[in-house]
Amino acid sequence: MNVQNTLKSAAVFDGLGLHSGEPVRMTVRPAPVDSGVWFRRTDLTEGNPMIPARWDAVVPSKLCTLIANESGASVSTIEHIMAALAGCAIHNALIEIDGPEVPILDGSAVAFVERFLQVGIAPQGEPVRAIRVLKSVEVREGDAVARLEPSDNLEIDFRIDFAEAGIGRQEKHLSMANGAFVRELSDCRTFCLQADVNRMRASGLALGGTLENAVVFDDGEVLSPGGLRHRDEPVRHKMLDALGDLSLAGGPILGRYTGIRAGHALTNRLLRALFADPTAWAPVECGNSAGRKLPGMGVHPGDLPIHA
Repeated sequence: MNVQNTLKSAAVFDGLGLHSGEPVRMTVRPAPVDSGVWFRRTDLTEGNPMIPARWDAVVPSKLCTLIANESGASVSTIEHIMAALAGCAIHNALIEIDGPEVPILDGSAVAFVERFLQVGIAPQGEPVRAIRVLKSVEVREGDAVARLEPSDNLEIDFRIDFAEAGIGRQEKHLSMANGAFVRELSDCRTFCLQADVNRMRASGLALGGTLENAVVFDDGEVLSPGGLRHRDEPVRHKMLDALGDLSLAGGPILGRYTGIRAGHALTNRLLRALFADPTAWAPVECGNSAGRKLPGMGVHPGDLPIHA
């Protein structure tokens, strides 16, 4: 039987919000079995500070994934920390945060992963409950597509196509089993064009963005120091985002996700479409054979990218 996991002790992260530019401290704490992932806004003195990291708590937002509760408490830019939790097979966690936005750190998930592996992952004795996709579900918006199809493990297939010469057309397919997320995706940073940076800042966004926490492209050149970590880092980062957004399903997904020019909002629409059709999915307890195919099972520090 493959069991649920939490952290052995708390992991603390200090940084800036990508869009707000404000300093924030976030502490990821162990949580009881079957509790899932929750955020708690420690800076709020009124209303309910608890926000579930779940697909039905997502509200529309520009350029990131934002969740909110019935009291209006919210946390944004959660996709990287959620990807790190899923990629390390951490199923239960309480995330305390003293502001409205998760720290961006270096723009990837690798700092989260590294710290989680340092503090240690604790098995909890109860089986992992996954979500098996039973039939194809698809949503579209213009030329963007997001689709889930049946598969024995979580696979991610992503395609992007940008006019920017430094990005162009990229595609990649990966099974998320056996630490693949940590090895292949965790260090891939968010990316944008220099023109996008100027436009976002004019709109009051990306105030905490720098060349140190995003890959910035400008007319075929990479402006960020050190260049790319992978030749196809942009599509890999889109896969990282997809894993984080899919983890809001409430359990690991056994299915193949295809994203074509897809973003956070479309992936959330896909989850809503999946759960709206009770014939499209089924809950399953994962035994040893199925559990070995889940993201993060058996991950260890040797899976970290060399430069982490």
